[in-house]
Amino acid sequence: MRLTLRTFPPHQRFCPQQVLDASSLSFSTRLKWFAICFVSGIFFSILGTGLLWLPGGIKLFAVFYTFGNIAALASTCFLMGPMKQLKKMFETTRLLATIIMLLCFVLTLCAALWWHKKGLALLFCILQFLSMTWYSLSYIPYARDAVIKCFSSLLS
Repeated sequence: MRLTLRTFPPHQRFCPQQVLDASSLSFSTRLKWFAICFVSGIFFSILGTGLLWLPGGIKLFAVFYTFGNIAALASTCFLMGPMKQLKKMFETTRLLATIIMLLCFVLTLCAALWWHKKGLALLFCILQFLSMTWYSLSYIPYARDAVIKCFSSLLS
């Protein structure tokens, strides 16, 4: 049996970038999966918060809360595609919030599961919330400026 490579004209060649940039799913399917991921992310975050009050629930809280935030963040991949999502996440306006957010995901799980430090896990969850909020506000024009002005007026 002889294997040969088939050559395609340039307009028919497979390019991995096309798969990562654009989805072959219809808009309604992408919208449904966005909603499923986003709602499940919120559900897991709320579930984790509820589990916090159980004896020894800090581990479950950290895992479910972090998983919920990751699911909510990943949900936008269905709307814009994973590569566009990553490019937007690491733009200069979001870079610091993205790094802090991703770092807090990892540190929350480390503090709860390996280091067994409840207070530290709770602190990293709070930092997750704050960094996710700051990250999300970057998509709304002038929202960060409004928050800064609001807090500066409260402090002065």
